[in-house]
Amino acid sequence: MYAPFSVTPNRQSSTTAPDTDSARVEALRQAMPAEGMFAEKAWRWSPRPFPLAPATVKRLEKLGNRLWRFQRAANGIYHRSRKGTLPRWIAETLDRGKPAELLEVAHDAGLREALPRVIRPDLILTENGFALTELDSVPGGIGLTAWLGEAYAGLDPATADSIVGGADGMLAGFRSLLPEERGVDIVVSRESADYRPEMEWLAGRLGEDWDVVSAEGYRPGSRAVYRFFELFDLPNLPGALDLARAHARGALEMTAPFKPWLEEKAWSALFWLRPLRQVWRRELRDSHWRRLREIIPYSWLVNPEPIPDHAVIPRLEIQDFAELKRFSQSERDLVLKISGFSELAWGSRSVNIGSDQSQEEWASAVDGALATWDRSPWVLQEFHKGRLVRHPFWNDARGELETMEGRVRLCPYYFVDAAHPKRIRLGGVLATICPADKKILHGMSEAILVPCAVDPDGY
Repeated sequence: MYAPFSVTPNRQSSTTAPDTDSARVEALRQAMPAEGMFAEKAWRWSPRPFPLAPATVKRLEKLGNRLWRFQRAANGIYHRSRKGTLPRWIAETLDRGKPAELLEVAHDAGLREALPRVIRPDLILTENGFALTELDSVPGGIGLTAWLGEAYAGLDPATADSIVGGADGMLAGFRSLLPEERGVDIVVSRESADYRPEMEWLAGRLGEDWDVVSAEGYRPGSRAVYRFFELFDLPNLPGALDLARAHARGALEMTAPFKPWLEEKAWSALFWLRPLRQVWRRELRDSHWRRLREIIPYSWLVNPEPIPDHAVIPRLEIQDFAELKRFSQSERDLVLKISGFSELAWGSRSVNIGSDQSQEEWASAVDGALATWDRSPWVLQEFHKGRLVRHPFWNDARGELETMEGRVRLCPYYFVDAAHPKRIRLGGVLATICPADKKILHGMSEAILVPCAVDPDGY
């Protein structure tokens, strides 16, 4: 089992915080588990957490409940579509490319109301608030964010309470996901192996009732299961569907449930469809619907099927998505990405930012999206530029502190309590600060990764 974080392994007394930037960075390095957090991944170290204004943190705290309602509404819309009380094409689109065996298990009545208990949006911090670019039910970064929150709180006990979610908020949130009485297995596939070190650290901190096991060959027993593998990976995981069957009949507790339709980015486009507007308003409540419209970018399903001669695609004012290929660079403030159920659907692997590509690259991406509609739908989103921020980092080459101007992606982690399903806890917020010239804000060696803290002078 891993020991609790301490910045005092050799040199410092337990009451003395590192008093220089170099000492703070060195304390963080020394506290990092020998196994690291991500396999062969590195980032820039900063002596300071990312500062968020109290009003920003309050907005983030309220967002968790809204996103839980959004997922519940999406689940209901899907089932109503299958039943025929809403247009059947909705479920048919979300089911494209999914194996029949997976859908059969996922449709079991025992899973009908099951929802993911981890909710992690990707939020771009903009001049006007946030832009929600993705909603993840099986996210990486949980162990890392837990360690960062604990580590930065340990650097300075006087300001430890300022860490968003608290020093142990991520640990407490993750522990609340599943009952511990019979033990909990965190089931990790080879596809997700890069994140195994952070999950092993997390299990070590949670105690002997928690364990990390391989998904390959895993068989359900009496222990609860945290699924840390993607559903597109099922062909490499023989017997994995037995987990869903056991979950459906109540033989074990598991999250996230085997519901591939809830792991599609297509929901951002379905959210904006005018024929579904009143459905969303009723399911979400009007106030939540309006707040979500402020942060979910306008999106389209890239559907190659013809539309009437007298009609146009809303906001794009074109009659065929193929016309996107002729858009000028100034017209291409757009993001094109695969909806889900693909090895390209995570880690920004399929993300194409139109204004950052040549005409040929953009045209090729559009052609590719149109060609896979029948098995892997793509989504088009309006691009929202992140606001510029400034944050310090330690330059190893120069041995000094520098300030980077960049743009930030915020990843708040919300946990739904298994015993109290309407209790949603914000465990912590990971900030990924990327150089200002990077359009895709994602983990990279040039990025700064830090937890967020409440600061009256923050963003």
